[in-house]
Amino acid sequence: MSRQLRVAVIGAGPAGIYAADILTKSEFTSGEVSGVTIDILDRDPSPFGLIRYGVAPDHPRIKEIVKALKRVLSNDDIRFFGNVNYGADLKLDHLQQFYDAIIFATGARADRDLDIPGIDLRGSFGAADFVSWYDGHPDAPREWDFQPHAESVAVLGVGNVGLDVARMLAKTADEQLVTEIPQNVYDGLKANAAKDVHVFARRGPAQVKFTPMELRELSHSPNVDVIVHPEGFELDEGSMDSIRASKSVKLVVDVLQNYLAKEPTGADHRIHIHFCHNPVEILGEDGQVTGLRTEVTELDGTGNARGTGEFVDWPVQAVYRAVGYRSDNLAGIPFDNNSATVPNDGGRVIDIDGSALPGAYVTGWIKRGPVGLIGHTKSDAAETIRLLLEDIDTLKTPPNPNREDVDTYLDGRGIEYTTWAGWEKLDQHEIDLGEAAGRTRIKVVPREDMVSISREG
Repeated sequence: MSRQLRVAVIGAGPAGIYAADILTKSEFTSGEVSGVTIDILDRDPSPFGLIRYGVAPDHPRIKEIVKALKRVLSNDDIRFFGNVNYGADLKLDHLQQFYDAIIFATGARADRDLDIPGIDLRGSFGAADFVSWYDGHPDAPREWDFQPHAESVAVLGVGNVGLDVARMLAKTADEQLVTEIPQNVYDGLKANAAKDVHVFARRGPAQVKFTPMELRELSHSPNVDVIVHPEGFELDEGSMDSIRASKSVKLVVDVLQNYLAKEPTGADHRIHIHFCHNPVEILGEDGQVTGLRTEVTELDGTGNARGTGEFVDWPVQAVYRAVGYRSDNLAGIPFDNNSATVPNDGGRVIDIDGSALPGAYVTGWIKRGPVGLIGHTKSDAAETIRLLLEDIDTLKTPPNPNREDVDTYLDGRGIEYTTWAGWEKLDQHEIDLGEAAGRTRIKVVPREDMVSISREG
């Protein structure tokens, strides 16, 4: 007699949702299994992960991805349980009571460390913390420590997050009123004194990690001049190889060259892009950031950089490090602290003895590290699901395989979980708040309010 495969996905961002979508559309060759039902669990009361809480609010085109994710989550074979914290509300052995397999897709939300002197000074921030604040994450502080004298600010890192941070610091608060930012974020941005935002790249223009679209969007504000400084604007043979091999790299370099040639308009705010400067120390006085020291670098012919022994001190009053994200350790499964990923073989979790951990899988950034775009996330999920399907006949049937067993367990623990129907209530509530203010949406920030709105009625 055939049965339904029961799978839990931990993490309701794109990685987890794509994995669920691919699995529900898969063919099951095992005679024992005729189909699948999936529960997606997330610590946030809302779904969509970094699409909701990691994309700058002035990026509505990127957030169009949400429409596709909504279609997946409206599938009756997929349920959403929000406000459920893996590691605190339940652990691996609890999940194994209800599911044949567990897919971890928890992503990466913490800032990667940058080990230079002065990193702990007041006014030194992680980009991930800043992003969580301006995106209204329920666990982020309600206020941001903008310094009234911080007119010059440094951003370390040349990925898309670095550009998002630079743009959010350079644009006026009123420009963000067309977005979904909540009132506390608008009030905070009004207190931002930044006039000059300096973005530092350790290498040259062909080695940056942001996309052409992100780069072009820097100049969309009439209140911001984008100034690319010619010092360090180097293209060695390795750079030329990259330009020839990648249309995206060529487009980025072309846009940078256009900025380089463009005369500033005299706008009140400026984003400066500096190449071949490696941050080596954050300078401070009385515990407060007063500057940044960089070492001038040069390209070595391969596209890599080496130090020259020449140093430059920049008078900035705040520093934001955007050098990458880091995943959190997950209770009950192995974790590699160096790579901040779960050891795995194509998506099968590998135990400390080198063997596969039965029924445990990973996908997304917790699997491969915080690299790649949405296309990588889809192919990554497909690889993991292929391995799970290969393992079907070896998966251990859970003792409590009925869908309602999970609800009973969570209710018995007193966990105020949210559901897909609850998200639709919260979604409409935020849209209504926005319409009343002449905007498309205004986010609800406090966790207790998100949960209350989702569970009302």
